[in-house]
Amino acid sequence: MRDIVILACNDCKRRNYTTTKNKRRTPGKLEFKKYCRFCQKHTLHRETK
Repeated sequence: MRDIVILACNDCKRRNYTTTKNKRRTPGKLEFKKYCRFCQKHTLHRETK
């Protein structure tokens, strides 16, 4: 039931990370503060399609 999702930086909109999530337990979009190598700082990364 775990699906692969892509995380994109909110500042530069580049897709940097992939992770898995359980669609039953977390129906909303995932958000993590992660390092963006293009912005060269920690930014909010949100799940994209």
